[in-house]
Amino acid sequence: MTLLVATHNQGKIREYRELLAGLSLTVTWLDALGITEEVEETGTTFAENALLKATQYASLGGHWTWADDSGLEVDALGGRPGVFSARYGGPGLSDEARYRYLLAQLQDVPVQERTARFRCVVAIVQPDGHAYTAEGTIEGRIVDTPRGRHGFGYDPVFFIPEQNATMAELEPAVKNRISHRALAAARARALLADLLKCTPNNHT
Repeated sequence: MTLLVATHNQGKIREYRELLAGLSLTVTWLDALGITEEVEETGTTFAENALLKATQYASLGGHWTWADDSGLEVDALGGRPGVFSARYGGPGLSDEARYRYLLAQLQDVPVQERTARFRCVVAIVQPDGHAYTAEGTIEGRIVDTPRGRHGFGYDPVFFIPEQNATMAELEPAVKNRISHRALAAARARALLADLLKCTPNNHT
């Protein structure tokens, strides 16, 4: 059986190569199948967007499909950027430009009030349309000074008190144990294992 991991995001691809290692099926990627389409994320929640992507790419690829949507929720901003995390501040910005835009929005907010979380929802969709989701979150706060050289996105300004480090300061092996994506992926892997047990012809 083949599992299509539906993302063009190179940061996510790097993480998923680790998070999905050892699966008892063949993992493939959009680029490997020549799928260049970008699914428009029109949902109002991470779950809606993950399901949109997984459903459309399952139709295009003909395989069981894994897709996620994830982002940063900052309490002082009413949960923003949320589902707009990848587009926050406008189109075409670099990761650094986006997190600096975020910091500008928080310039008058005391550090202790900058509580935030990363949230990830993974959707698994079968070619027949059956769909399942799993979620993971990690709590932290936003700091003024970017730190760290790992990760991507808002990682340099997301501080995790339990680790005394930003997400970008964590070694990949550590991040891939505790991050929102790691937690969602672990739950989705367990769900996938259960689904495979119930699928007699799991060679698609």
